[in-house]
Amino acid sequence: MPGLLSGPGSLTVIWFLSWSLCLSGAQIWTNEVSDVQYGRLDSNVTLACGKPQINIPVVWHLNDSSTLPRHKVTSNGSLVLLHVSHSAQGNYSCYDNQGLLLHAVKLRLGHPPGLLSISCRLPNHTHVSCSWVESVNTSLPVEYNASFRGTGQEWQPCLVNAVHNNCYVDHPAFWLTIHTLRITATNAFGSETTFSRIQLHKLLKPDPPESVLVKEIEGHSKRLNVSWNFPSSWQQYDNFPLVFHIRYRPHGSLYWSEVYSRESPVVIFDALAGHLHQVQVRARDDVDSDSQWSDWSPLLFVRPWEDYTTSEPPEDTFPDYILPSSTKPETSTTNAHNPGGQDDGNLGLVILLVLFAVVIIATVLSLIFLLWVRQRQREHVTKQELTSMVKMKSMPV
Repeated sequence: MPGLLSGPGSLTVIWFLSWSLCLSGAQIWTNEVSDVQYGRLDSNVTLACGKPQINIPVVWHLNDSSTLPRHKVTSNGSLVLLHVSHSAQGNYSCYDNQGLLLHAVKLRLGHPPGLLSISCRLPNHTHVSCSWVESVNTSLPVEYNASFRGTGQEWQPCLVNAVHNNCYVDHPAFWLTIHTLRITATNAFGSETTFSRIQLHKLLKPDPPESVLVKEIEGHSKRLNVSWNFPSSWQQYDNFPLVFHIRYRPHGSLYWSEVYSRESPVVIFDALAGHLHQVQVRARDDVDSDSQWSDWSPLLFVRPWEDYTTSEPPEDTFPDYILPSSTKPETSTTNAHNPGGQDDGNLGLVILLVLFAVVIIATVLSLIFLLWVRQRQREHVTKQELTSMVKMKSMPV
């Protein structure tokens, strides 16, 4: 019985399988190289052609091309790439003079990690969120390990989000003055550790108030009702109260009036009748005076109530007027001066007129005083002359 592999058809199958395996093997070496070598940018990088073999001519390829960046080949077949740049990255393979693949390697280029620029924020007393920016573009994957502790405490992990380069800690020891964040960045070239000292009470910054709403009050042409909700991230309302800062102004004015309150809503009593107003609200921890104000809520526009049946709707222009001033923080009214540009000019003219009048009055009074002094002197001289004449007449001849 003839062998299973003796027929011409069997030989064709064997040849086809061998050719397919060779192609797949070459593709694995050139496109899916498991051996990775790292090199520093802007330096010389040496790639070995497998085991050192002296005086064996070899040919190097980069990504299946014989075109290579600036280089030289040593006597043992190693490839020395000179002053490499990003374009030198890729899959390198070396062959003997018969085209047999001897070795393949994937070259990755980059820099070791540097110090990090770290910033942290506290939207409430129970959550610390820190992020960082690399000072060096390593061009290579970097792993981060972060830890956090208060003075005298043990290190605890700061949970890392590698996608956004940040980490967070829940329930930090807020009663401690100083905390330290430690972040270690590691890549193929080594590690670099950055330390950052943090004062939690100074970093505390609530998120802006939410659901801010401003409404007119029917029947009142100078009143507005402002309401809001606590930030959703500030959940412990009773233990950590917030104070809210409301500011408002007629549209077109350069000056804000202000109100402080611990509760919502707040009624504004001195809005300018018939004019469009801008309103914003922000928040701060009511107990910790070193904490930061939140960002302002989005700008809202509202017009006080007006009875349009008796008057025409006014244009949205800012007239010449001055709002009443009363600065009492933590109460319901704190209004800033709000003069118009023309008022400033009128005030300056009035001041000049008053100064001119003062100068004229002072000059007139000075002249009157001088005339009075001269008149007194003349009267005195005349009196002396009369006295002398009387004395002379009384003397015997």
